[in-house]
Amino acid sequence: MSNSLSVAAITLALRGLLDTAVPALDSALVGLQVTTRTPDAARTNLSGPSLNLFLYRTATNAGWSNLNPPLAVRSGETGFPALALDLHYLLTAYGAEDTDSTATSHRALGAAMSVLHDHPLLDGETIRAALPGSDVEEQGERIRMSPVPLSVDDLSKLWSGFATQYRLSAAYVVSVVLIDSLRPTRSALPVLTRGQDDRGPVAVSGGGPAMQALVPPRGQAAVRLGEEVLVNGTRLTNLATVFRLASLLPDPLPPVELQRRPPMPSEPVDQVSLRVLPLAEDPDALGRWAPGFVSVTAVLTPPDLPAVVSNAVAMALAPSITVAPKAAEGPAAPGSTLTVTCAPRVRPGQRVTLLLAGRQLAPKSLKQPDPASPTFADTPTTITFEVPDVPRGTYPVRLRVDGVDSIPVKYLGDPPMPTFDPDQQVSVP
Repeated sequence: MSNSLSVAAITLALRGLLDTAVPALDSALVGLQVTTRTPDAARTNLSGPSLNLFLYRTATNAGWSNLNPPLAVRSGETGFPALALDLHYLLTAYGAEDTDSTATSHRALGAAMSVLHDHPLLDGETIRAALPGSDVEEQGERIRMSPVPLSVDDLSKLWSGFATQYRLSAAYVVSVVLIDSLRPTRSALPVLTRGQDDRGPVAVSGGGPAMQALVPPRGQAAVRLGEEVLVNGTRLTNLATVFRLASLLPDPLPPVELQRRPPMPSEPVDQVSLRVLPLAEDPDALGRWAPGFVSVTAVLTPPDLPAVVSNAVAMALAPSITVAPKAAEGPAAPGSTLTVTCAPRVRPGQRVTLLLAGRQLAPKSLKQPDPASPTFADTPTTITFEVPDVPRGTYPVRLRVDGVDSIPVKYLGDPPMPTFDPDQQVSVP
């Protein structure tokens, strides 16, 4: 396999080719020296005719950059592509200092271009002799040299960057140099069976379920335990479809699967209802849920076929809270303690704030029930806050958990109209 010595091997091979073939082509150039210096240092300590071969640019070869390593990867295997490079060289000729340097440099440049024209391919022996151990001569693609026409503007930019006087030059590109990646090739095991019982691939006609939006009840921003949420989408009415709800916590809870409510005759065909079970019907509701955002997907499981999972949409699950002391029990003086219970329970790492009188209050303490207690399943999280110094009045209270607020309203009358829930209000004297 070719390695990181490949670039140096190509440069030295070109230098050796010019050093051998140019004097043999023109006897006046016997003693010609071939260097690989930067143009500003090309004539340092030199007085006779010389050629300077400068690698001024490397470029990634687009045709080879995304291909599997040749001769190294078989069908069904994957390997990291080789580093494929095109090497751009600038060939500059210089004459002797004590003669007509212009004529000598022209002879040297003409002879060098003639040699490169007659050797468009670098053979493996030349590369191996120049720098053993690069193994670039063993790559599947041959090393080709091609002249590159440069405009006056290109030459001006190059020599300005070299910070030296312009000299008559010719540009060449050497392509392609493949430096093999050191990352291992992955080889898959042979396929013994195709699908369960070697039944082959499974084809299902029609598309799978697709989710579009979740609509909380009564235009709320979130849904609470015990409420129904409408699911808008397509192909959701199959009885084999369940809805998987997964928390978005860093340490997620096990997913919860809900069945759709039986459709009403008046409901649209592209809308189904889900009910987030309340504590009375789901004894483990406080442990299975967490306030905040929940990912919802529809999962269709046809008989004896793999499951088809829809896209995911987000659902906001609002905390249900109680406040003590609430407004009906008397005022809570500034600096006193306000206790809030939260169901479902707050999980480690969740951000909790209390919204009171236009302020956001950080909790003083957060207490979880004892898992060993016989009432653990029914006990919510208890959070304490300090009542701020605010103007006298009665204020609705909201608990915000990971950006989802509790809902401080209840619906009364016929038709039901929203009003602030007196059990979620605090009176400040």
